[in-house]
Amino acid sequence: MTDRLMTIDGDANQVWLKARAAIGAHGRRSRPRYEKLWAYYRNPIELVRASGALVGAGATRGWYRSAQEVGLPHRIVGNGQRGDERGRREVVIENDIGWRIAAMVDFMFGSPIRIESLAENEATKRQVEEVLERVWEGSGGIAMLQDMATLGHVFGHVDLLVRVDEEGLVGSRGWDAARWVSIEPIDARRGVAVLNDRDYRQIDLYALHVGAVASGDDGSGRDAARRGWLDRLRSEKQARRVIEARDAGGQSEVFTRDGWLRVVEGEVVERGVWSLLPGVLPIVHVQNMSQPFVYEGIGEVEALVALQDELNTRLSDRASRVTMQSFKMYLAKGIEGFRGSSVGPGTVWSTDNPDASISSFGGDASSPSEESHIAEIREAMDKISGVPPLAGGVVRAKIGNLSSANALRITLMSLIAKTMRKRVTYGRGIERVSGLVLEYLNAAGVLKTDVRERGVRVVWGALPVVDEQTLVDAGRAKVELGVDEQRVLDELGYGNDDPGVV
Repeated sequence: MTDRLMTIDGDANQVWLKARAAIGAHGRRSRPRYEKLWAYYRNPIELVRASGALVGAGATRGWYRSAQEVGLPHRIVGNGQRGDERGRREVVIENDIGWRIAAMVDFMFGSPIRIESLAENEATKRQVEEVLERVWEGSGGIAMLQDMATLGHVFGHVDLLVRVDEEGLVGSRGWDAARWVSIEPIDARRGVAVLNDRDYRQIDLYALHVGAVASGDDGSGRDAARRGWLDRLRSEKQARRVIEARDAGGQSEVFTRDGWLRVVEGEVVERGVWSLLPGVLPIVHVQNMSQPFVYEGIGEVEALVALQDELNTRLSDRASRVTMQSFKMYLAKGIEGFRGSSVGPGTVWSTDNPDASISSFGGDASSPSEESHIAEIREAMDKISGVPPLAGGVVRAKIGNLSSANALRITLMSLIAKTMRKRVTYGRGIERVSGLVLEYLNAAGVLKTDVRERGVRVVWGALPVVDEQTLVDAGRAKVELGVDEQRVLDELGYGNDDPGVV
């Protein structure tokens, strides 16, 4: 990309053309995939008829459809037409992905964090920490951090945008900085990054796009995955046309290292140049788990989709079998007057027909192979995600003869290790955003600092599997080894009355 294309003062229309091409490619390639990942995480329901209404022959139940039904075979969901129950069997959806993502986010940001300044001067350190805490809490606090982690876990990465009202920030006071500076997590379905040709880690242009048509709507009102291949092919062509129309309309914000654009319905309506930090793009990229030589990180949903489909399929098959075999049925042959009568204790039937008989069938027969297969699917999801049922409060077997803390730590070892690994990537992103905020404050003259005084580190809370006595013993050992006592108290949460970003 040439410098001319990246310069707002050069030609705003050329910048928008470059951004629009990237938005179009993102809409065709990346956004449909992100939509499916989000659907498997949330498993939202789709209204198919008014509650209680009877539509079509045999349509006696089911006013909604779940998003994860798209992965079930046709022998279970039937033809999938709205209001048509023909061929549809018992459908059971158990969203294992959703509770695993929730458990990961709880382990990551289940308690407040503290952002500690590395400045040597105590007065500067207090000012920096106070201002950063105000900015983070003004942007949403711990709830925003949980949103950031959720987006990262689902899509594999999340981008953080530092929005600055430069005119308002200049001349304001440090305690008032949160009014003019905010931090916004970007949904991967909206954010589009144009990377540097020579370094995939460098972003040359970033666009936020909100289309004119609701995301995921193919214009047909039906889910294309539940129809025949010809109908589905037509729907995909129609979806591409809708995406092109959506990309041409809607609203977009385009950020470069020199300035920004606001575009409405394909026309540049507003533009500006960075005055405080020219040459700095206010975007920080955070990967959920790092992936070599790729901009996107590794998410948690993608690896579980196939197993989730298999689990839902087997649960639906079992539900159908139980429905058919949950009651006994009788076949009577050669007995006059049996029709319309019941079979029960004390009932005697007699006949002169020597070939007459009454045989029973049905009942919920045991199926060990089916139960074993479902259990193995769940175990596979445990291994891939690193989140065992115990993390959700489900104890299915004895934990062991170890002390409770050690037993929990061993059982949750995979989840703990993955959480510590993610704390590196998310913590680094929080530190980079905080450093960028301090640079803006320094450039505006609100809080003067040098490069060394803008360093910060994230102080994480203890993981929930560590008991209080273990933490105190570890802190006492650190002090005996010469670790600064104040730092140990901060790690234990007793350093001061400030709980951190809440």
